[in-house]
Amino acid sequence: MDAVASVLTTQTVVAFCLGACLVGLVTVFVVAIRRRNPGGAVDEAVLDAVRLMADSPLELRRGLNQDAADKITSRLLKLLRCVAVGVTARDGTLLSWDGEANDHYVDLVDPISMAIRKKRHEVVSHNKLPCNHRGTCRMRTAVIVPLIIEDETEAVLIVVGRTRGRHIVTMAEAVSKFVRTQLVAARLEEARHELQQAEIKALRAQISPHFVYNALNTVSSLIRTDPEEARELLQDFADFTRYCFRAEGTYTTLSDELRNIDRYLTIEGARYGSRLNVRLKIAPEVQSVVVPFLLIQPLVENAVKHGISKKPGGGTVTVVAQDLGSEAEISVEDDGVGMDPALLENMRDSRSSAHIGLTGINRRMHQVYRDQYSLMVETAPGAGMKVTMRVPKFLRAVRPDMPGYPFEESTPPRRGSAQSRSSAALGS
Repeated sequence: MDAVASVLTTQTVVAFCLGACLVGLVTVFVVAIRRRNPGGAVDEAVLDAVRLMADSPLELRRGLNQDAADKITSRLLKLLRCVAVGVTARDGTLLSWDGEANDHYVDLVDPISMAIRKKRHEVVSHNKLPCNHRGTCRMRTAVIVPLIIEDETEAVLIVVGRTRGRHIVTMAEAVSKFVRTQLVAARLEEARHELQQAEIKALRAQISPHFVYNALNTVSSLIRTDPEEARELLQDFADFTRYCFRAEGTYTTLSDELRNIDRYLTIEGARYGSRLNVRLKIAPEVQSVVVPFLLIQPLVENAVKHGISKKPGGGTVTVVAQDLGSEAEISVEDDGVGMDPALLENMRDSRSSAHIGLTGINRRMHQVYRDQYSLMVETAPGAGMKVTMRVPKFLRAVRPDMPGYPFEESTPPRRGSAQSRSSAALGS
């Protein structure tokens, strides 16, 4: 929880800094253009600056690579209307140079190294550089600004101007603040992705060894009495584990997640027999909704493990997914032993194995959907438990990214599966 809170706090800081940089950068350019070209040129400068801010985050979201450097230097050259713009890697290796005077890059290698070493900007006058085109060369000043993140130089920005004085230095520093903020945002995006992967690894590690043992034991007991059923259960178990332990994937579709839940319930149904009843009610409109990988299965496992298995005579697990316009509502309900609602507060930050699905899933929902969506839990001793979540049907940058695992969308549920049992139960 602390890690997620730290990520969200950093996101807030980055958003604030980005807004501040936007205002400052636009102000610098508006003042500069107003001095030289009054009237419509000011509006054009503002429009150019806004376009840069709108386009650059997409280019730097994955960090400063060759392609991103080429695009950002091209846009900065147009925005600054200078002689040239260059970007180097953290070691001074040139990634991109757009504009004129590219032959002077070799003359700037030492000042770039000094800027990296001293972690401060360097200003180089054209008069101090050798030049074979001194009469026609438009370069007058080069401003070299290291982009420092967490006290380490991440990259270097080079702005070559046709004028001398403080003006070109101010513009270079203003632009460097914006680019640096974008690099911080890229790091934050990478940290967020790593946190998501860590959460998924934790969920995989929590798959109960007892479930694995009991599943294989159930298959073993059926080999002689019903070999066909044993074979199908073994296939379900193989598909279930292959889905859960796949190497890739942060998101999946609701239909794929529910299909894996069906496998889990089929295996548990073979173990518990008539003690476990299952009802599924899934609206066709929500099957393509994208959700975080392994978001719902732990809730179903909790319902079986902590609700139904502890109730004499067993009970029913009900999974419902319905369409609510721009959102999908998913609920997992059992009529098992339930629990004291006061205990939910104690488990909010708990890392214990009991009901870990609730705390872990709530963290992941806040991580993906911020504070807009969270779990709603209804329970009481002897009254079972109902866990409800709402997720948006569409969310930017959230898409199924789990290629390589074939799912037969049109394959009907096999005999005795949880889905076929639920159809009969709902129809009655």
